[in-house]
Amino acid sequence: MTATNVPLPAFGPPVATERITPRHRRRLRVPRLARRLIGIAVVLAIWQLLSSTGRLPQTIVGSPLAVWDQGMTLIGNGELGSAIAASLQRVGVGLLIGGVAGIVLALISGLSRVGEDIIDAPVQMLRTVPFVGIIPLLIIWLGVGETPKVVLIALGVMFPLYINMSAGIRAVDPQLIEAGRTMGLGRLGVIWHVILPSALPQLLVGLRFALGLAWLALIFAEQISATNGLGYLMESAQELLQSNTIVVCLVVYALLGLAADAIVRGLERLLLSWRPRMAGDA
Repeated sequence: MTATNVPLPAFGPPVATERITPRHRRRLRVPRLARRLIGIAVVLAIWQLLSSTGRLPQTIVGSPLAVWDQGMTLIGNGELGSAIAASLQRVGVGLLIGGVAGIVLALISGLSRVGEDIIDAPVQMLRTVPFVGIIPLLIIWLGVGETPKVVLIALGVMFPLYINMSAGIRAVDPQLIEAGRTMGLGRLGVIWHVILPSALPQLLVGLRFALGLAWLALIFAEQISATNGLGYLMESAQELLQSNTIVVCLVVYALLGLAADAIVRGLERLLLSWRPRMAGDA
């Protein structure tokens, strides 16, 4: 008996048909600036609503429109412009002095074990002392002129730069240093071409913290018998119970801090273009 070759039905799992979909769906892309402004707009809208309904009395703080009008008045009579100029000058000088001091101390401490033993402990002790505790001594030692104000800002700037810069130096990969030496670099060459570039990200992080503390130190500094500046304008407004002027000065402080942070972010993109960045939504 011969078997006949009868074709069997093809039983088996059904073949899944792949649905062709676009790899990247199109979506509405809102600019980042617009997204950042949404939160501010919501806060201002709630603030205005509370002021308009009387839930937020004018004796506490005016509405956003009232604060805006007061700001325009201060700009028109020149008070706000001169106050900003005086404060920026103090912050600039303090940032320069404190920045140079912090970086130099970090280099000495980070590059030398002896330097670390001598410098690190006093710096760590001083950075825990609050600004308010230093002001009386600065007045006794330096008087009530511009010098104690600048010194206070410089101290506020110096500590975060020192901490981050010295930490960045100590975190440099020893293999990079060894590679630099095998390429014929001397001690100064290793510092300039290997250690400083490797510590640069930490230095920029310290700079961001330093700028934030610079504005905080400025507020305390301009309480030392100041005759101009944003702190002086706020103190005068407090004596006259002008809450809208105080809010205007606070907004200016916030905007100046935001601008300073944006500048540092720009420096990071410029100086650290070689470093890979995490991909994220735009």
